Amino acid sequence: MQLSCKNGRVIENVNLSKDVFRIEVEGDFNIKPGQFFMLRCYDEEPILSRPISVHDNEDGVVSFLYQRKGRGTSIMTKLKKYDDIKLTGPLGNGFDIEKIKGKIAIVTGGIGIAPMLYTVKKLRECDIDLYAGFKDEIYSVDEFAQYVSNIYISTESGQYGYKGYVTDIFSPFEYNVVLCCGPEVMMEKIVKVCKTYATPVYVSMERHMACGIGACLGCTCETKHGNKRVCKDGPIFYGRDVFIGAKC
Repeated sequence: MQLSCKNGRVIENVNLSKDVFRIEVEGDFNIKPGQFFMLRCYDEEPILSRPISVHDNEDGVVSFLYQRKGRGTSIMTKLKKYDDIKLTGPLGNGFDIEKIKGKIAIVTGGIGIAPMLYTVKKLRECDIDLYAGFKDEIYSVDEFAQYVSNIYISTESGQYGYKGYVTDIFSPFEYNVVLCCGPEVMMEKIVKVCKTYATPVYVSMERHMACGIGACLGCTCETKHGNKRVCKDGPIFYGRDVFIGAKC
C-alpha cells in the first residue's frame, strides 16, 4: 500500500448544497476506489484528523466530497484556494475492481454517494445504474451522467425524483453485483433484499475513527468473522459479513 503524509494545496472548495462541499487538492496518489484519507487543516484543536473518502482522482488532483458535521469539517469549509491541508493516505482496502463485472447497481444514501464517482470511472466492461437517495437537496448526481446508463433519484421530501427512500425503488433482480454506501439502516435493507435474489453486495462502512491505520480500534465493527477495523480491514466489506441479521 502506498501511504504518505504530505501537505497538499487546495485548488477549490465549493459548497454544493446546504452542508455538503467538494474540495479539490493537488496530489499525485495511486488510489483504489473506495479508499479514504485522513484530512487535517488545523494545528491543535480538534485533536483528530477527519476520515474522508476519495470522490475523484485524476490528473494530479484528488477530490473529496464531505459533509459539515462538527468542528473539524466546519473549519474545512473555510479553506480557500492555495490554502494548505494535510493528507494521510490512501487508507483502507478499497473495492476489488477486477472482481466486479456485468450489470452493476450503485446504491447510495446522502453523502454515501461520495466514494462512488471514482469507483464507476474505474469499473471496466460494466453496465452501471445509479440509485441515489437524499433527504431533500440533491448533489453530485450530474457528475455520474456520462459513466452510467440510468440514474434513479429519491428524496424524502419529494422535491426531486421519487418521494420516499431509495430502498423503495431498488430491486437487485437484474444485477450481477451491488455496491452500496450510506446510512447503515439503508445498507442493511439493501443487503436483505439482495439475499433474496442471491445478488452479491459490497458495502462501504462509515465509523468514527481516530488513527485511520488500525491502531486505536475506535472504528471496530462486528462481522461474521469476528470484530474488524473499518479503517484497516475495510471500509469495504461483503454485505452479508457485516449485516449478519439481514435475513431473507
